[in-house]
Amino acid sequence: KAREWYEKAAKQEDAHAQYSLGVMYYRGDGVKQEYSKAREWCEKAAKQEDAHAQYSLGVMYYQGKGVKQEYSKAREWYEKAAKQEDAHAQYSLGVMYEQGRGVEQDYSKAKDWYEKAAKQEDATAQCNLGVMYDQGKGVKQDYSKARDWCEKAAKQENAGAQYNLGVMYGKGQGVKKQDYSKAREWYEKAAKQDHAGAQYNLGVTYENGDGVEQSDSDAMRWYGRAAAQGLEEAKERCSAILQKRREQMQKTK
Repeated sequence: KAREWYEKAAKQEDAHAQYSLGVMYYRGDGVKQEYSKAREWCEKAAKQEDAHAQYSLGVMYYQGKGVKQEYSKAREWYEKAAKQEDAHAQYSLGVMYEQGRGVEQDYSKAKDWYEKAAKQEDATAQCNLGVMYDQGKGVKQDYSKARDWCEKAAKQENAGAQYNLGVMYGKGQGVKKQDYSKAREWYEKAAKQDHAGAQYNLGVTYENGDGVEQSDSDAMRWYGRAAAQGLEEAKERCSAILQKRREQMQKTK
């Protein structure tokens, strides 16, 4: 039913209906998934300056879905959407400039695009901007600004930002003072979202007794979750704790 209504409106050059049809074909929502049809409908809407459609076309060219992968075309469509203040497109341009995909790598431009998206409350852009301030990429290194941006993203449940805040509190970097309990709190938030690095760092926290009661069992639990996601360091720590336990058992015999 939805498709029929959208098709009627789309044939009358309704840009929103054309974009909506494109999304339906892209997702296979109520229709057979067809990336080429998704591209066709999004293209019609994009040519009518529909920012969402322009962004979606950028994604298709970036990923090579329904079209041949072409970073330069992805950039063109992202730029059209970004000029209409589409935060996702602004963020995506930041990624392209940071990674040098389809453009010459330029940290300063990456930072500018991330900042535009971040000011529109795009959590991933806020997190990436925080990392750029932390590492001094395209900006003067500024740990307090790194913390500010990561905090904004973390409050939106961005796991990467929550992890980064844990690191900052663990090191006492960009915060008033080193605070292991705050570090643990942020790691836990990220770990519950299956962030492997946060799970690993929680393992370290419990193994070393940093701001918590030392517990090899709790360390193993968190290392185990990180190891299940393929983190080699976590597998090594699990093995080391098990080896330590075996040695302790042999001593008590």
